[in-house]
Amino acid sequence: MPFQNLLLEKQDRLAILSINRPKALNALNSDTLMELYTAIQQIAVDDSIEVLIITGAGDKAFVAGADIAFMQSLNAIQGREFGALGQKTFMAIEALEKPVIAAVNGFALGGGCELAMCCDFRIASTKAKFGQPEVGLGITPGFGGTQRLPRLIGEGMAKQLLFTADVINAAEALRIGLVNQVVEPEELLSTVTAIAERILSKGQIAVRLTKTAVNNGLQTDINTAMSIEADLFGLCFSTADQKEGMQAFMEKRNVKFENR
Repeated sequence: MPFQNLLLEKQDRLAILSINRPKALNALNSDTLMELYTAIQQIAVDDSIEVLIITGAGDKAFVAGADIAFMQSLNAIQGREFGALGQKTFMAIEALEKPVIAAVNGFALGGGCELAMCCDFRIASTKAKFGQPEVGLGITPGFGGTQRLPRLIGEGMAKQLLFTADVINAAEALRIGLVNQVVEPEELLSTVTAIAERILSKGQIAVRLTKTAVNNGLQTDINTAMSIEADLFGLCFSTADQKEGMQAFMEKRNVKFENR
């Protein structure tokens, strides 16, 4: 399916998905969200893709936010439907079995910050800006910002950013733990690709089960989470990758995972 507002590029086992509305600073309207949801569903069943990078087209914005021109005339019912669409889309990204890395190359505000947060982790350009400015528009974050931000950076810091609508730079985002690493703009994609390649060199079944363990465990109490981990740990021993990984270690040779 051709996309109007997205670019999907495949590089061997890696895919790069770019939000492509540069004239609107890649702002998210309903069409873009629906395309993004469709793309994630396609990537989920595409066995040739094992790691996904999400970024923004151009050099100014990752995603500058939800499209205010689109939102301005919405009524309460339409607003809730738009929020639900954003939440469904971002939860699909979060639930994708394959690792998802956000390469944040510019403005990541509102829906853009929320998009970055639903990825597994974030690498930022020195030009990146983060924030949840919704209260300055008379609305709350609607695509998961009130829930993911406190889980990532802690309740107090999250509330400060949410209540003030402050925009922070990449260095501050790194300091508070919103991003993992900050690099120069020209190094962003190569840095993220290098991280993706390191992930791709590991056993992909184990990587996916590890993501499942983290995501599912964080939604429950520690005892239930430990049971989730134990079950998935045990499941690994039914795979050929476990046999190969441990045999290669014992034989002091390079491992050759087959993802089975």
